[in-house]
Amino acid sequence: MTVLSVDYLTARSSVRNGWRPAASRFLAIGVGSFIALSFGGPPRVASAALPDRPVGNYVTNGPVRAGAQAGNTIYNGGSFDRIGLRTGPGVEVGPDGSQHAGLPEIAGSGPSAFIGFGGGLNKVIADGAGGWYVGGLFTHVGDLPRTNLAHILSDHSVDPNFHPVVDDAVHALALSGSTLYAAGSFTSVGGQTRNHIAALNVADGSLTAFSPNADMDVETLALSDDGSIVYAGGRFTTIGGLARPSLAALDPASGSAIASFNANVAGANDTGVVVTLAVAGSTLYAGGSFAAMGGQPRTNIAAVSLGGANDGVAVPGFNPDPSYFQCGACAQIFGITVSGSSVFVGGLYDTIAGQARSNLAELNRVDGTATSFDPHSNNTIFNMVISGSTMYISGGFNSRDGSPSIGGQPRNYVAQLNLADGSATAFNPNPNKLVLSIGVANSDIYLGGYFSSLGGVVRKGVAALNAADGSPTSFDTGPGSVDEDPQVTALAVADSTLYVSGYFSTMGGQPRAGIAALDTTTGMATGWDPGTDGIILSLAVSGSTVYAGGSFFNLGGQPRTFLGAIDAASGAATSWDPQANNEVDALVAKGPLLYVGGNFTQIGGQARNKLAALSAADAAATDWDPDATELGNVLALAISGTTIYAGGNFTSIHGVPRTNMVGIGESDGVPTPFDPQASDPVTGGGVSSIAVSGKVVYAGGSFSTIGGQPRNILAELNDDDGSATDFNPNGHPGAIVQALAVTPNGTLYAGGSFVTFDSAYQQGIAIFQSDVIFNDGFEGP
Repeated sequence: MTVLSVDYLTARSSVRNGWRPAASRFLAIGVGSFIALSFGGPPRVASAALPDRPVGNYVTNGPVRAGAQAGNTIYNGGSFDRIGLRTGPGVEVGPDGSQHAGLPEIAGSGPSAFIGFGGGLNKVIADGAGGWYVGGLFTHVGDLPRTNLAHILSDHSVDPNFHPVVDDAVHALALSGSTLYAAGSFTSVGGQTRNHIAALNVADGSLTAFSPNADMDVETLALSDDGSIVYAGGRFTTIGGLARPSLAALDPASGSAIASFNANVAGANDTGVVVTLAVAGSTLYAGGSFAAMGGQPRTNIAAVSLGGANDGVAVPGFNPDPSYFQCGACAQIFGITVSGSSVFVGGLYDTIAGQARSNLAELNRVDGTATSFDPHSNNTIFNMVISGSTMYISGGFNSRDGSPSIGGQPRNYVAQLNLADGSATAFNPNPNKLVLSIGVANSDIYLGGYFSSLGGVVRKGVAALNAADGSPTSFDTGPGSVDEDPQVTALAVADSTLYVSGYFSTMGGQPRAGIAALDTTTGMATGWDPGTDGIILSLAVSGSTVYAGGSFFNLGGQPRTFLGAIDAASGAATSWDPQANNEVDALVAKGPLLYVGGNFTQIGGQARNKLAALSAADAAATDWDPDATELGNVLALAISGTTIYAGGNFTSIHGVPRTNMVGIGESDGVPTPFDPQASDPVTGGGVSSIAVSGKVVYAGGSFSTIGGQPRNILAELNDDDGSATDFNPNGHPGAIVQALAVTPNGTLYAGGSFVTFDSAYQQGIAIFQSDVIFNDGFEGP
């Protein structure tokens, strides 16, 4: 499925530096709590007590790339526009859109998870007894391990008897009596081979003999009215023992293909793809991306006859021919549902049946002509479910500025429409990301998709959280620029000022080019306006000076390459000019020195590979020279005592093998015995954020192994040798943790481009804390 409706920003490997406690303008460079990226207080010992599950708190709808701490407030910066209470990607709501309490959370991901979305729910159907079958890509439902397929009972408990282990994503479900059909990307169920499609007994999840053995993904399922035939659509070329491109009719017991049905789906340049099916009597409606079906040219939607001599033959008069910007091949159909004499069609198009219709239309079942029904969705439609005189609908439509997005109303990703005129009802759960599937049973509506929260508050690029419970404060920078949402890459706080940098042209209600100062009470911009011609990736504040590193050539009105200093009062660049020759990604101060990490080989008048210590007085490089791998880079720095911790992408420091993370002596630049060896066969395993607390060092990044143990993206390490502790939240492989901090009571804050950990669908921000109860009732050990 092509998703065109949600902004997805692959995390820059150079945007790192973690949450930072506030600096004081009245203290010299080198305040201890600022240096160590911990919040002071008594030393903390290695914590077997820190739970693997993030406590229930608030989440964003996009990456968190930077943070800063001041008193009881945690500031977060990144690429998000909403923050709300965590729900996970599956939620039951009532007719008024309010969330039903007590449903088990769904969490985790699997091998085919899209990095920007993690795991999630692709399909939900009612079980006929007040519960739900859910399929997708996940590892846990509630506190129980459930791999990609689960049954939630009417009392909101997880069915203890239904526990099939499906090895990859479930895309489609269909229920027929005591048999549940499942389809997707998987190749085994319950340890037995089932390629992309299977049938299970609902009582215990055991497999039936049904085994069509498709050669590629099955995306959609439909049943004949009497349940005697299973129709399957997808990306396959063979299924049920016969060549059947993209669409087949299967025997419900054996899974063998029914020979009489052969719709001969073809694409413009390939076999085509069928992603949605609907059966209505003797007609099968199919949608997706194809150019021909049933022996006739048909663009992305077709109706074929069922049974008799014309089994699988295109219905002659039904040819709506959708197009998108006058390009038929650009259009796609993702959802079809039938009601009475009408076929409702959702997808990505702007014309169908010769009429202008934006992504959703009602067609006559016989001749495919369009009715006057026109809700005018501003983005892709994925799923529609008829309920009485209304239709529940999901897709990529959204309204960030309050303007209508579907049915004449501002709605985000899910809505309910009146069938009579296409107007939106008051139903408005307001999820923060895509809803892919909707299940309706009586007055209960179950939403499944990639969202992590319902409702919440708008916060564009910067949010402030109460450190006590993770809830957002009233701090609000206001809207972003006219043509973009802010993308914040670095934060630093000093007294009553929050310094912000990133990709933006407006911040805090004022025009600001990539860097701004905000009032910590109101969120509005102060008069401070240095400006830059590039991107600032790291900030540090000391006394009356703001240090900025990144990828730029001008700063504060002066030529400055990759690193400079700005007067905190005037916004003008100071004379401090180390003239780095490449990107600067990390800054941390101690005493009269500023430690710098990045991708440079020259800085402060000296040859320095990726790491340097600069004089705060004249910007000259000191003799401290760890000499990181020349082809590597340094993305994160932290200081504790006489050890400087560095993370990034490198293989050696001072000629000593060290993989992506190292402890370095402050006096000699030589590696200490701390040697975690972070790695990953796909990403390289870079370390992009570090926090230190007493005897433990926290590391965040894109690794899958660190400290001698499998640890995905987040780990706790012993400070003496870098070995991993038992703490193992198991984040989504391929995601990244970009910001870390530890409070005096041992609470760990993590921010990044992640969506889920094994036991909680925790997007953007994750808080790990023991011996507390948060607002969702989950309790640490």
